Amino acid sequence: MQSSFSSTNSIIAMEIESATQEKAGPLALAWDWVKTLPLNFKNIAVNLVRTTKKLGQDDPRRVMHSLKVGLALTLVSLLYYWRPLYNGFGVSGMWAVLTVVVVFEFTVGATLSKGLNRACATLSAGALGCGAHHLARLFGAKGEPIVLGLLVFLLAAASSFTRFIPRIKARYDYGVLIFILTFSLVSVTGYRVDKILELANERLTTIGIGGATCIIVSICVCPVWAGEDLHKLVASNIEKLASYLEGFGGEYFPDPEDHEGNIMASKGDKALLQGYKSVLNSKNTEESLANFARWEPGHGRFHFRHPWKQYLKIGVLARQCAYRIDALNGYINSDLQAAMEFRNKIRKPSKKMCSEASKALKALALSIKTMTDPSAAKSHVENSRTAIDELELVLKAVSLENADLLAIIPIASVASILTEITKCVENIYESIHELSCLAEFKSASVESTVSPEKPQAQVLVLHCGSIKPVLDGHNDHVIITVHVTNEEYSLQTEFSQPPKPGQS
Repeated sequence: MQSSFSSTNSIIAMEIESATQEKAGPLALAWDWVKTLPLNFKNIAVNLVRTTKKLGQDDPRRVMHSLKVGLALTLVSLLYYWRPLYNGFGVSGMWAVLTVVVVFEFTVGATLSKGLNRACATLSAGALGCGAHHLARLFGAKGEPIVLGLLVFLLAAASSFTRFIPRIKARYDYGVLIFILTFSLVSVTGYRVDKILELANERLTTIGIGGATCIIVSICVCPVWAGEDLHKLVASNIEKLASYLEGFGGEYFPDPEDHEGNIMASKGDKALLQGYKSVLNSKNTEESLANFARWEPGHGRFHFRHPWKQYLKIGVLARQCAYRIDALNGYINSDLQAAMEFRNKIRKPSKKMCSEASKALKALALSIKTMTDPSAAKSHVENSRTAIDELELVLKAVSLENADLLAIIPIASVASILTEITKCVENIYESIHELSCLAEFKSASVESTVSPEKPQAQVLVLHCGSIKPVLDGHNDHVIITVHVTNEEYSLQTEFSQPPKPGQS
């Protein structure tokens, strides 16, 4: 009885406690939130500082770009702060500030693209707006709004349709948008404003000042060139493909003699095997950079009409290679694995193919970086072709020896993809060679006068010589010593002089 009574009391106490907590729940939660508020603010501040620091460390140019935007805005703000300038432009000075905000971009090419588009669109739309205003006045007070509305409708509709044209969409979309905006503002506001020409002149001048300020600051203060970024991006993508092929050979075809070492090496190469994935999503970035690079003036190693379209062609070939690598990557951790016996049979030609293709891609990436002739990659491309022939012979022998063809399907698939990747590398080499011709890349270092394939005895070069007469009392001999520049040895030649008169 006592135990049952005590248990009943404990249950009642628990129910009372839970009811009390439910009543005090909102107040307790609010008090807990207030107590943790300083800690939450601290965590938010710490995370914000870490994120900001990481952004600055990843690309210090971002910090400089922010400072450049602040400098440009400060300069155009003088139109308001300095009384003489404010008296000249008045409230229209705000258009200069707005221009800096919308025009200033990270790269010089993007800033030039937006600035020139805005200037040309504002000038043409302003002139057409003033013309439309004067034309509408010829129709009287009743006909003027009808004519203005009709002109706004026609030009806005036609301009909007041109934005669907791919070429205009890529390079002049922002200009067309500003054209529509400016024409509509000038023609509509001109209906209520008498001094339409003076208003258009002030706006055009302030927009020109804002755009010029953006361009000058962008070019003169730590410029960031879109063309240079595109150049580095294409070279980096090719390097990532080379790194994958270099690591794939050891990952899929491990050396049986040094199994543990290869396992450790493959673990270190895991990150390199994932680098190719960024190449798959580089199309939009490359096209954007190439578009902005066309607007940039000649700078550094890049002249004004540099073949930026060729970089897009190389990028397309690199992505084709990356797609094949992505298919190849699926066989590393696939459930359907070929027997190690079959792998060992094709290990040598396959690893040779991966190695030579990787070396070729690295040489091509270095050629782009240094803007030199890509002839150094030619020998590796030819060696990879030889590896393809060797691999085909091995596969034929394996397929004839084994009746179970299903067992060699994974190996055959890997070999087929490797062959396609090697052909992609060859196409990349040809495309980069074409780029080197169009961009006039400098020649590679001058080769030595002695070719490694030729024996040195066939290219002897005389450096100096000496003639020593030897008199032995009977015959006169002449010893000629020849020193060769490419090898330290002497060549001695003896010949006898004709006997002198009276000499036997």
